[in-house]
Amino acid sequence: MIGPIMADIPGQEVTAEDRELLSHPLVGGVILFTRNYHDPAQLAALCKDILAIKSTPRLLLAVDHEGGRVQRFRVGFTRVPAMAMLGRLYLEDAARARVEAQGWGATIGRELASYGIDLPFAPVLDVDAGMSQIIGDRAFSGDPEIVIELARAVAAGLRSQGIASTGKHFPGHGNVVADSHLELPIDRRPLQDLAALDLLPFKRLIEDGIESLMMAHVRYSAFDTTPASLSRKWIMTFLRRKLGFRGAVICDDLSMNGAAVVGGLEDRARLALSAGCDMLPVCNDRPGCAALLDALKDIKPRPSSSQRLRKLYRKEIAS
Repeated sequence: MIGPIMADIPGQEVTAEDRELLSHPLVGGVILFTRNYHDPAQLAALCKDILAIKSTPRLLLAVDHEGGRVQRFRVGFTRVPAMAMLGRLYLEDAARARVEAQGWGATIGRELASYGIDLPFAPVLDVDAGMSQIIGDRAFSGDPEIVIELARAVAAGLRSQGIASTGKHFPGHGNVVADSHLELPIDRRPLQDLAALDLLPFKRLIEDGIESLMMAHVRYSAFDTTPASLSRKWIMTFLRRKLGFRGAVICDDLSMNGAAVVGGLEDRARLALSAGCDMLPVCNDRPGCAALLDALKDIKPRPSSSQRLRKLYRKEIAS
């Protein structure tokens, strides 16, 4: 079984403390950050050590690697542009933009796969409304049809290198001002407005078979007062039943202030699991993560979640 917690480590090598925490049966994955990277040789050794901690199944290894502002590894890696650049190119030459998007997806996939990393947590499916502090040029466009075309191309590039996609942030983070790292954003639009704009890329990529989605720490008050990331109504009723999504659901980082409105880490984790999340990242809080693992000792990894998460592991490189 794959545990539901995705943890992090503070440094550039695995310590005895790290090994103990990552060996916990509830830990199923590791997310890497810029602080974990010095150079390609160091990263290769770090990934090898992490992947050797567990077997059958090993730990799922992820990193935020979208391009632009959100690219954790830079020196020794190809610098990937912000996805908004592709959106602007699309307006001039749609065919060329699709080709470039697929090429950037393949580059991300090839480089990460060479280190044993499974997931880049990309592409961003948010539609940019020109107001979000945290999304901005991470989004392809303010036009959902352009987002769909370019996200499909990036996903195809990742898939060509045996790498799964994670579309984010469901059901859409581009129409709120607040940064969910710092506070809980509130989107008061009715569901029909979301369906006509923000939800379109998710719906189309779900129809394409996207392997996983990351939830947004945003309250869509016209539909549910609970943040979408912790909402059974959003995940089980809307995403699973209405949209028919069969892939893995990844919560956004539970340490973010956007999730704090429901209580402490244990409250957030239990609510996320009850809502239907399969994997819960807990970042930048080692004491909190360790305490959470102890508090969740009654929790057992779910077979259905494990089955969905297994499809995110790096696959053989397609030829």
